[in-house]
Amino acid sequence: MTADPLIQLRIMQFYAAYASCVNDGRYGDWPDFFTETAWYRVVARENYDRDLPLSTLSLKGRPMMKDRIYGIESTIFHAPYYQRHLIGLPMISAASDGRFDVEVNYTVIRTKRDVAAEIYSVGRYIDRIVEIEDVLKFEQKFCVFDNDIIPNSLIYPI
Repeated sequence: MTADPLIQLRIMQFYAAYASCVNDGRYGDWPDFFTETAWYRVVARENYDRDLPLSTLSLKGRPMMKDRIYGIESTIFHAPYYQRHLIGLPMISAASDGRFDVEVNYTVIRTKRDVAAEIYSVGRYIDRIVEIEDVLKFEQKFCVFDNDIIPNSLIYPI
């Protein structure tokens, strides 16, 4: 499918803004990228491909996302680290009535103090993006990771 170039550009900018938000640690702003009832899911490729329900993380609705952010900022204690999201060019597979099915590859690199950077997660986003009053939002964001496991615990959004 060939999407309108303006829509492609807006979607690329949307992903760039998403990456900037999580790379900069502005987690309080992260839920604003989603609709009120959005589904955010981090799932292994094997489970996704076989349509199995087990996910590493599954948040349904912005209130659950806000609760997760509260946990990140107030209750979870861990050695500090940074994440850098490298997001490829989005492929729009379907578009109708302000809804866009989008797939895009990602790599998340994690850097800890005094430790070499490591590849934390590699995979693809399988997303449904909706346009609400000229603003793009994720209605569904599935982070389907290719690596067997995500090392250590999953704290920050992918």
